[in-house]
Amino acid sequence: MTEVVGILLAAGSARRFGAAKLLQPLPDGVPIAVTAAQAMISVLPKTVAVVRPGDDTLIEALTVLGLQIVENPQANEGMGMSLAVGVNASAKADGWLVALADMPWVRPATIAALVNRIKNGASMVAPVYSGRRGHPVGFSLRWLQHLRELSGDKGARDLLKDYADELKLLVTEDAGVLKDIDVPQDLSSLLKK
Repeated sequence: MTEVVGILLAAGSARRFGAAKLLQPLPDGVPIAVTAAQAMISVLPKTVAVVRPGDDTLIEALTVLGLQIVENPQANEGMGMSLAVGVNASAKADGWLVALADMPWVRPATIAALVNRIKNGASMVAPVYSGRRGHPVGFSLRWLQHLRELSGDKGARDLLKDYADELKLLVTEDAGVLKDIDVPQDLSSLLKK
Protein backbone atom coordinates (compact mmCIF):
# COMPACT_ATOMS: atom_id res chain seq x y z
CA MET A 1 0.00 0.00 0.00
CA THR A 2 1.28 3.46 -0.90
CA GLU A 3 1.70 5.75 2.10
CA VAL A 4 1.21 9.39 1.23
CA VAL A 5 2.16 11.87 3.95
CA GLY A 6 0.78 15.37 4.16
CA ILE A 7 3.15 18.31 4.52
CA LEU A 8 1.63 21.56 5.75
CA LEU A 9 3.97 24.48 5.15
CA ALA A 10 3.45 26.88 8.06
CA ALA A 11 6.87 28.50 8.48
CA GLY A 12 6.37 31.72 6.53
CA SER A 13 7.21 35.05 8.11
CA ALA A 14 3.88 36.75 7.22
CA ARG A 15 5.77 39.99 6.53
CA ARG A 16 3.21 41.13 3.96
CA PHE A 17 0.33 40.38 6.32
CA GLY A 18 1.93 42.35 9.15
CA ALA A 19 0.74 40.05 11.95
CA ALA A 20 0.58 36.38 12.93
CA LYS A 21 -1.40 35.54 9.78
CA LEU A 22 -1.83 31.82 10.41
CA LEU A 23 -3.46 32.50 13.78
CA GLN A 24 -6.00 35.00 12.38
CA PRO A 25 -9.51 33.69 12.97
CA LEU A 26 -11.91 32.93 10.14
CA PRO A 27 -15.60 33.81 10.62
CA ASP A 28 -16.16 30.59 12.60
CA GLY A 29 -13.41 31.66 15.02
CA VAL A 30 -10.98 28.93 13.92
CA PRO A 31 -7.49 30.18 12.93
CA ILE A 32 -6.45 30.03 9.28
CA ALA A 33 -3.74 27.39 9.81
CA VAL A 34 -5.95 25.21 12.01
CA THR A 35 -8.66 25.15 9.33
CA ALA A 36 -6.09 24.19 6.67
CA ALA A 37 -4.65 21.51 8.99
CA GLN A 38 -8.08 20.04 9.75
CA ALA A 39 -8.74 19.52 6.05
CA MET A 40 -5.37 17.80 5.62
CA ILE A 41 -5.63 15.44 8.57
CA SER A 42 -9.20 14.49 7.70
CA VAL A 43 -7.67 12.75 4.66
CA LEU A 44 -4.04 12.27 5.72
CA PRO A 45 -3.87 11.54 9.46
CA LYS A 46 -0.10 11.42 9.04
CA THR A 47 0.67 15.06 8.30
CA VAL A 48 3.84 16.98 9.11
CA ALA A 49 3.57 20.70 9.86
CA VAL A 50 6.75 22.68 9.17
CA VAL A 51 6.87 25.74 11.44
CA ARG A 52 9.23 28.49 12.53
CA PRO A 53 11.15 27.83 15.74
CA GLY A 54 9.50 29.52 18.70
CA ASP A 55 6.10 29.90 17.04
CA ASP A 56 4.66 28.37 20.21
CA THR A 57 1.00 29.30 19.83
CA LEU A 58 0.85 27.86 16.32
CA ILE A 59 2.85 24.78 17.38
CA GLU A 60 0.42 24.14 20.23
CA ALA A 61 -2.64 24.58 18.01
CA LEU A 62 -1.32 22.13 15.41
CA THR A 63 -0.02 19.64 17.98
CA VAL A 64 -3.47 19.40 19.56
CA LEU A 65 -4.82 18.31 16.16
CA GLY A 66 -2.27 15.49 15.98
CA LEU A 67 0.13 16.84 13.39
CA GLN A 68 3.80 15.99 13.65
CA ILE A 69 5.61 19.28 14.23
CA VAL A 70 8.97 19.95 12.63
CA GLU A 71 10.71 23.25 13.24
CA ASN A 72 12.69 24.75 10.37
CA PRO A 73 15.58 26.78 11.79
CA GLN A 74 16.26 28.04 8.26
CA ALA A 75 12.70 29.21 7.59
CA ASN A 76 13.99 32.59 6.39
CA GLU A 77 15.54 30.79 3.41
CA GLY A 78 12.08 30.26 1.98
CA MET A 79 9.43 27.73 1.13
CA GLY A 80 11.83 25.38 -0.67
CA MET A 81 13.83 24.86 2.51
CA SER A 82 10.64 24.23 4.51
CA LEU A 83 9.48 21.67 1.96
CA ALA A 84 12.86 19.91 2.14
CA VAL A 85 12.63 19.85 5.96
CA GLY A 86 9.14 18.33 5.78
CA VAL A 87 10.18 15.67 3.28
CA ASN A 88 13.28 14.81 5.31
CA ALA A 89 11.06 14.34 8.38
CA SER A 90 8.90 11.86 6.46
CA ALA A 91 11.44 10.31 4.09
CA LYS A 92 10.02 6.80 4.55
CA ALA A 93 6.78 7.83 2.82
CA ASP A 94 5.90 6.73 -0.71
CA GLY A 95 4.65 10.18 -1.64
CA TRP A 96 3.71 13.60 -0.29
CA LEU A 97 0.87 16.05 -0.62
CA VAL A 98 2.18 19.54 0.04
CA ALA A 99 -0.31 22.15 1.25
CA LEU A 100 0.04 25.76 2.34
CA ALA A 101 -1.21 26.74 5.79
CA ASP A 102 -2.53 30.05 4.43
CA MET A 103 -4.99 28.25 2.11
CA PRO A 104 -7.81 27.26 4.49
CA TRP A 105 -10.55 26.70 1.91
CA VAL A 106 -9.22 23.63 0.08
CA ARG A 107 -11.90 20.95 0.41
CA PRO A 108 -11.07 17.54 1.90
CA ALA A 109 -12.58 15.91 -1.22
CA THR A 110 -9.98 17.70 -3.36
CA ILE A 111 -7.20 16.56 -1.05
CA ALA A 112 -8.51 12.98 -1.26
CA ALA A 113 -8.68 13.10 -5.07
CA LEU A 114 -5.08 14.32 -5.28
CA VAL A 115 -3.89 11.63 -2.85
CA ASN A 116 -5.69 8.97 -4.90
CA ARG A 117 -3.87 10.12 -8.03
CA ILE A 118 -0.51 9.66 -6.28
CA LYS A 119 -1.57 6.26 -4.90
CA ASN A 120 -2.63 5.22 -8.42
CA GLY A 121 0.73 6.01 -9.97
CA ALA A 122 0.84 9.72 -10.80
CA SER A 123 4.36 11.10 -10.56
CA MET A 124 3.20 14.64 -9.72
CA VAL A 125 -0.32 16.03 -9.45
CA ALA A 126 -1.87 19.45 -8.96
CA PRO A 127 -5.42 20.82 -9.00
CA VAL A 128 -6.70 23.18 -11.68
CA TYR A 129 -9.63 25.52 -11.17
CA SER A 130 -10.88 27.79 -13.96
CA GLY A 131 -7.78 27.04 -16.00
CA ARG A 132 -5.35 28.02 -13.21
CA ARG A 133 -3.09 25.59 -11.37
CA GLY A 134 -3.38 25.69 -7.60
CA HIS A 135 -2.45 23.86 -4.39
CA PRO A 136 -1.95 21.39 -2.79
CA VAL A 137 0.56 19.59 -4.99
CA GLY A 138 1.41 15.90 -4.78
CA PHE A 139 4.67 14.10 -5.45
CA SER A 140 5.51 10.41 -5.71
CA LEU A 141 8.56 8.77 -4.19
CA ARG A 142 10.38 9.36 -7.50
CA TRP A 143 10.94 12.96 -6.40
CA LEU A 144 12.40 12.24 -2.95
CA GLN A 145 15.94 13.39 -3.71
CA HIS A 146 14.80 16.45 -5.66
CA LEU A 147 12.52 17.53 -2.82
CA ARG A 148 15.20 16.96 -0.19
CA GLU A 149 17.54 19.34 -2.05
CA LEU A 150 15.14 22.27 -2.42
CA SER A 151 15.97 25.70 -1.06
CA GLY A 152 14.95 29.29 -1.75
CA ASP A 153 11.49 30.79 -1.96
CA LYS A 154 10.13 29.03 -5.06
CA GLY A 155 9.19 25.82 -3.29
CA ALA A 156 8.88 23.11 -5.94
CA ARG A 157 7.87 25.53 -8.71
CA ASP A 158 10.98 24.83 -10.83
CA LEU A 159 10.52 21.09 -10.40
CA LEU A 160 6.95 21.35 -11.69
CA LYS A 161 8.13 23.49 -14.62
CA ASP A 162 11.19 21.41 -15.53
CA TYR A 163 9.22 18.16 -15.49
CA ALA A 164 5.89 19.50 -16.73
CA ASP A 165 5.34 16.40 -18.86
CA GLU A 166 5.08 14.33 -15.66
CA LEU A 167 2.59 16.65 -13.95
CA LYS A 168 -0.98 15.35 -14.01
CA LEU A 169 -3.68 17.96 -13.57
CA LEU A 170 -6.86 17.37 -11.61
CA VAL A 171 -9.64 19.62 -12.85
CA THR A 172 -11.78 20.63 -9.88
CA GLU A 173 -14.72 22.84 -8.98
CA ASP A 174 -12.94 23.69 -5.70
CA ALA A 175 -12.06 27.39 -5.87
CA GLY A 176 -10.21 26.95 -2.56
CA VAL A 177 -7.19 25.62 -4.48
CA LEU A 178 -6.49 29.20 -5.57
CA LYS A 179 -7.47 31.14 -2.44
CA ASP A 180 -4.40 32.01 -0.40
CA ILE A 181 -4.06 34.75 2.16
CA ASP A 182 -1.00 36.99 1.84
CA VAL A 183 -2.23 40.38 3.06
CA PRO A 184 -5.17 41.41 5.30
CA GLN A 185 -7.14 42.52 2.22
CA ASP A 186 -6.95 38.94 0.87
CA LEU A 187 -8.73 37.68 3.96
CA SER A 188 -11.44 40.33 3.88
CA SER A 189 -12.05 40.03 0.12
CA LEU A 190 -12.12 36.23 0.18
CA LEU A 191 -14.63 36.27 3.03
CA LYS A 192 -16.98 38.41 0.92
CA LYS A 193 -17.07 35.88 -1.93
